[in-house]
Amino acid sequence: MKKRIVIKLGTGVLSTPAGKSLDTDQFTRLAVEIAALQKEGHSCILVSSAAIAAGVRVLKLKQRPDDLSGKQACAAAGQPELMRLYATSFKKHGFAVAQLLLTHGDIDSFMRRDNARNTLDCLLERGAIPIINENDSVAVEELRFGDNDRLSAEVAILAEADNLIILTSVDGLQDSNGKRVEKVRNISEALRFVRPDKGAESVGGMKTKLEAVRKVSAAGISAHILDGRKPGQILGALHGKDVGTAFSASPRIKP
Repeated sequence: MKKRIVIKLGTGVLSTPAGKSLDTDQFTRLAVEIAALQKEGHSCILVSSAAIAAGVRVLKLKQRPDDLSGKQACAAAGQPELMRLYATSFKKHGFAVAQLLLTHGDIDSFMRRDNARNTLDCLLERGAIPIINENDSVAVEELRFGDNDRLSAEVAILAEADNLIILTSVDGLQDSNGKRVEKVRNISEALRFVRPDKGAESVGGMKTKLEAVRKVSAAGISAHILDGRKPGQILGALHGKDVGTAFSASPRIKP
């Protein structure tokens, strides 16, 4: 069965461990997995962070800025570099990419939301891979909350996706003893034992990811939280293997 899959890639997944530049090896490896899904007939939409991390290197800064305007400047400088790496990585597999920069205001506006949906549908029909990021240069929500976790949920619902896959730098959800949770049916219960996992370059922690999962689950979309630095996680999750943490979806209500 062909599926529409939204894949969220966090800053910790796409940058080097020190967080001072983008990890080109990661882009190459992830492109292999995502291209494999495309070749199976699935349609993938990426919600990608890391523009600020890219901008730190482009602007030759010693560290990530703390002030809002500095972060927005880094995002503006880093977004072209981020897209260059995606375009180069997917071109090797015969796929074009397309950039969409959104704000939560775009999602909340009926007209702009409808335009975004039509653009996504058109791109997917033509076999392109949409790369979506928050429009950081004019918006502040992602810079303060969630590292695109919330946006990935909104995009999944907008696109009427079948699956949301959130790639992070930890091995799925861990319980209070540090053991990986294989499957979650009650997200409210899971929120009680989330462990802090934020890295120096990340914005969103596990709580924001669970909130995103709760939002899509209510819309009938299943989800996974996976370790984006481990090979084979995306394909494994879609092929039913025990990787990361799987979340059941509520029954989708037909209009």
